[in-house]
Order: sequence, then structure tokens, then C-alpha cells
Amino acid sequence: MGILSFKGGIHPYDGKELSKEKPIQKLLPKGELTYMLSQHIGAPANPVVEKGDHVKVGQVIAEAGGFVSAPIHASVSGTVKGIESRLTVTGTIGKAIIVENDGQYETVEFEKIDSLEGLSKQDILKKVQAAGVVGMGGAGFPTHVKLSPKEPEKIEYILVNGAECEPYLTSDYRRMLENPEWVVGGLKVILQLFDRAKGFICIEDNKPDCIEKMRELTKNESRIEVKELKTKYPQGAERCLIHATTGRDVNSSMLPADAGCIVDNIDTVVAIHHAVMWGQPLMHRVVTVTGDCINDPRNFEICTGMDYEELIDAAGGLKKDPEKIIIGGPMMGNSVYTLHLPSTKTSSALLCLSNDEVSHSPKTACINCGRCVTACPANLVPAQLGTYAEHHNEEAFVKWEGMECVACGCCSFVCPAKRPLTQEIKSMRAIVLANRKKK
Repeated sequence: MGILSFKGGIHPYDGKELSKEKPIQKLLPKGELTYMLSQHIGAPANPVVEKGDHVKVGQVIAEAGGFVSAPIHASVSGTVKGIESRLTVTGTIGKAIIVENDGQYETVEFEKIDSLEGLSKQDILKKVQAAGVVGMGGAGFPTHVKLSPKEPEKIEYILVNGAECEPYLTSDYRRMLENPEWVVGGLKVILQLFDRAKGFICIEDNKPDCIEKMRELTKNESRIEVKELKTKYPQGAERCLIHATTGRDVNSSMLPADAGCIVDNIDTVVAIHHAVMWGQPLMHRVVTVTGDCINDPRNFEICTGMDYEELIDAAGGLKKDPEKIIIGGPMMGNSVYTLHLPSTKTSSALLCLSNDEVSHSPKTACINCGRCVTACPANLVPAQLGTYAEHHNEEAFVKWEGMECVACGCCSFVCPAKRPLTQEIKSMRAIVLANRKKK
């Protein structure tokens, strides 16, 4: 079988050489921890601690606010300083539990198991739910919900997303290289839930060492196969990944489960392994700290709730003041103006760049070149959708399938006129969804 891919996409400079050879380093926090109550899609978690309470590592400090929600656990031991309003990465204000780290790391007892034998499917789901596992690739969808489709017997493929197509990010690469047994182990846990499913570990072909390691680990696993993908952005986008590996298509009105698929990010699958086999809640994750302004780009395993400023210090500080700071990757991350922000379960990277190319590239008129159409993985006409969005023409925007945009940024990247197409379309999609909700 040839290398798998999808229509459209782009090949931006990937910047991965800055951090790909840097092993994962465990990083312990020095200052206080800030646990946002909304670290996932769905209802925010509800605090179960108060100011002055002593907490331990792994202790529940906020319970799920509903079925589509997830509990939050302390990643350090210490004293609750209060429940306060804090700035988030997206620029909104949210409630957070503030814990003063005592540096002792006193830990609750976790229930480890040696085998999945004796565990029912419901037992596995309860363990994942109790551990607060959410999608760690960016969306933050509660994993126990994703693993509970209405018709589980129709799930045929479990896709482990190891593409890591966002430029600069190398956290998943290091996890696959250093802890492949946890990835395979987590996939085996998921396969226990779906009797008819086959597991695909999907990796871009610019990571041949990971492909080789995973194939060696799974050579005797009849239900697991390693899929080699063409290196192209956004290969790791859910719809692109499903099409490339199964040939099936998913649109905005569907869930992957409607196409018989479930997709989980590498770190999410590792978190599932730890939740079920070790009884350990989600309170750590791997973050890439990189960019040409960073003295020593690194991959850190951090405690959730750490301040991003601490990550900069641990990476040797800044060579010079960055023009652009991005939480996440350069294509789909969030630009921020301060580093005093709390990391969450969905934090994947901190990127500091010396040159803000976007602000130095003034917008000009569309020249109808069609590059955005060629690049769009959703088969849209972004230039036209951007015009409808500019004129607030909601009817035409919907008619021309604007709701199918996946906000990957390909159209903005290739546009010679430097039109902010992705931002315009994304804003219009939000308006359409808000108006539908009102109705």
C-alpha cells in the first residue's frame, strides 16, 4: 500500500529540528498552580474544595459538571488559596482553583492492575471518566463520551493520531519514541470496548523511527496496524486522517462515530492507559517549548496548572523579546500577549517567534488565483466564503458550505493577497452557530 494522504493541504516550514532530538524532561512547578474549571468541551467542573483545604497529588478538586464534562485533579500537594477569576489562553475570563504548592508531592493511592482481564467495558469507561481524560490534541472533548457512542457495534476503526502535522510541535514524536508501549497499551484498552474494531496507529512518513518502533511492537497484534501517512499539513486533522486511512468522509453534521471511527491523539491514548492500568488521573502532559527566541527548545512533561512563564525559564529563557507568542502550533494555536497564563490538559506547545509575519504582511485585494481552493482540504472556495463573511451574508455563506471549514489555516497561508480568510470564516461560523442556538 502507498503512503496515505488526502486532497489539498500545504507544506509549511516545520521547525521541528529545534526540539525533536530533545528527550522529554519532567518539570516540577515552583510557584502556585492555577486549575481552570473549564479545560474541556462541555460544562465546567464544579469545585469540591475550599480556601484553606489541604490537597494531595491526584486528589479530585473539582467534579464533572455533567455527562459532557470532566473532573479536575490536583497535580501537586499544597493548600487551596481560593477560587478566583483568571485569564485564559483564548482571552476569556474563567473561574480557577488556586493551589499553593508545598513541594512535598504527597500523593493519594492509585489502584494499579496488571491485566485487563476481569474488567467489563463499563469498568473501563468508569475509570477513564473518573480520571478526567479529555482529548489532548486541542479540542478537549471528554474521552469517556467519545468512547460511548450510541451504537458501539458499528465502530470499525480506532485511529491513534500520531501525525503531529502542526509545525514546531514534537511532543507526540518524543512520546512515541520514548514510551511506545504506553501508546500500544492505551490502544489495547480502547479495543477492549469495541469487539469489531481494528486499531490504526497513524504516523507521518517524516517520523520513520517511530513507524519502525511501532511496527516492531505490534508485529504480533492481529488487531493493530501502523499506517504510514504522507507528510502534509493538516494530515492530523480528524476528517483528513479518517479519509486518508479509511477512505470515508465526515462532514460538519456528523461525528467520526457515524463513519465507524474513533480518533484519539497520542497523549490521550497514553492518558487512557495510565487511567485504566495505573488508576492515575490526567494531571500531567507533554509540552513543546520552542521557537527561534528560546535559548534551549525542549519537550517537558509538566503538571497541569503550571504558569507558562515557568516553562520559558526551564528552557533557558529568551534570547530576545519575541514579536509573536503562540500557545499551541502556528497554524491553529492562540496568539497571546502575556506568559502569565495557566497550562491545561489541552496545552501542547509554547512557541516564541522573533518575527510576526502576519502583522508585517498587509492585506490586499483578491487576485482570483485559486490557490486557496487548491489548498483547502474541505473542497471549499475560501476566497468566496471570506467575501461573504466580510459582508455578513449569512445565507450565502451557509449555501456555499462555509460550515464545513475546519479552520486549518491553509487558505490564509497560501493567499498572495494575505487575506485573513481563516479568521473571517471562523468568525462567521461562530455567528451562524450562535444564531442557530437562538432559534
